[in-house]
Amino acid sequence: MCTRFVYNGNDMITGFNFDIDLAVWKHKVIKEKERFYIGILRPDGTYHSYHGINRNGNVGTLLYVHGNPAGIYRDNSDCITIADLTEQFIKAQISFDEVLQIVKSKQITYAPDATMQAMLSDSHGHVLIIEPGIGYKEEYEQYSLITNYSLMKPESTKCFIVPGDDRYERALKKLEKYSPDFSISDAIHLLYDVRQEGAWATRVSFVYSAKEQTVYYVENNHFECIQTFSFPLER
Repeated sequence: MCTRFVYNGNDMITGFNFDIDLAVWKHKVIKEKERFYIGILRPDGTYHSYHGINRNGNVGTLLYVHGNPAGIYRDNSDCITIADLTEQFIKAQISFDEVLQIVKSKQITYAPDATMQAMLSDSHGHVLIIEPGIGYKEEYEQYSLITNYSLMKPESTKCFIVPGDDRYERALKKLEKYSPDFSISDAIHLLYDVRQEGAWATRVSFVYSAKEQTVYYVENNHFECIQTFSFPLER
């Protein structure tokens, strides 16, 4: 379970709650010169950057979704997995425009062992929502929001909505009320309000300010202890 939003006001601010079952996945926060990301340990022994930020302002996140047969993994040159596409974007190996060309020309599939959808954004607040097997949507609005259910074909995941899970509705109501002065503090409060507890608790929350080129992050719901990471100045 995860929540991600982008808000275009006086600053481009994006936020993400990373909710995960520790019995299934191993993760850690990794800070590098070019990237800030939540590393996910994969069978190859590498902590992959499927949720993170590049110093150029590219932000990519994957969110669990109940899969559909049309998005199933296929080992085919005409296909690319949503995981590979998102990581390449976070690594700045491909630009926002190049991702857009890829989703127009290739089939986007799930990874072999996980069904995910993605929200990608750039430093200007352009947003791309990608749902394997369903399609993609490009946005440049005051705000964009996604959780763990399909936005483009909501009936396909409606039956999987967990009773009481109204994160999307609560977050949307808050985003609708904010002004262009939407701040880092507002973003953190929003993530706090939709945090999860229990087996799928929120393990990492981050907010990125394009204007400041700084990440504000919290681990394990300790919102009283906000840490920061600023990308080093170019020399």
